[in-house]
Amino acid sequence: MAMKRPWTWAALGTWAALGTWMAAAGLVSALAFLAMPPGPEAFTARVGQPAPEITGGPWINSEPLSMEKLRGRVVAVEFWTFG
Repeated sequence: MAMKRPWTWAALGTWAALGTWMAAAGLVSALAFLAMPPGPEAFTARVGQPAPEITGGPWINSEPLSMEKLRGRVVAVEFWTFG
């Protein structure tokens, strides 16, 4: 009596089809999420208003600076979170 192979091409085709359907469903849900209009909280930009003061720390490469001292300069702010 011949031994049956545990993995057949039919099973491989079934898993490939399942993977294809899962990828398609993920793509459709991502596109649906991106197509939703943003809520009103997305439009709370402070256009025409001064930037808020940068609080917190520590300042690594200089003493703490105010917005007035940074006026007219390009400022890169990097936010880290641990949680």
